[in-house]
Amino acid sequence: MVVTNNHELPTFEELTVEEVPISTPGLRAAAHHIGKYCLEVNDEFMMCKEDTNDPRKCLNEGKAVTSCALEFFRKLKGNCYDEFQIYSNCIDKSSSTLDFQPCRKTQAVYDKCVFEKLGIERPEHGFFCKPRVYTGNRPKPVEELTVFSDLPVGLKDFEDEERPPAKYGIRNWFMK
Repeated sequence: MVVTNNHELPTFEELTVEEVPISTPGLRAAAHHIGKYCLEVNDEFMMCKEDTNDPRKCLNEGKAVTSCALEFFRKLKGNCYDEFQIYSNCIDKSSSTLDFQPCRKTQAVYDKCVFEKLGIERPEHGFFCKPRVYTGNRPKPVEELTVFSDLPVGLKDFEDEERPPAKYGIRNWFMK
């Protein structure tokens, strides 16, 4: 996006928000549960981004996503801190690519704690890839249909006259 003098940029105060002070292994360890915990807020942010095509108009939704993540980590720290630390340390130190595979035993202990104390079940594999119906309060986008003019000069419209026989066999075999 090119910025010109006509663009109004947000102020530094509008962009300032409390950051989530978690390392990459910690974010990977909590990713599935935080995704499920903040699902509605995240959907609202993504719909805003998709509808407006302007990141400046979605600052409040982005702040809501960050505050939801902070709220989740505060609850996690109060209830399952030890299990989370063991699991994230295992992810950090077991492989150079932060794989989950070597840490399945510590993951099971962490998942059990989060389910028992926070009521968040680990989503099944592919949960975030499945299509969902958006149930938020954003207005439905207006669909703009492109209407094309008549055919270019020199092309025939075969609906009006009979098509010549196919040169090498059946035409539109999938329609019969």
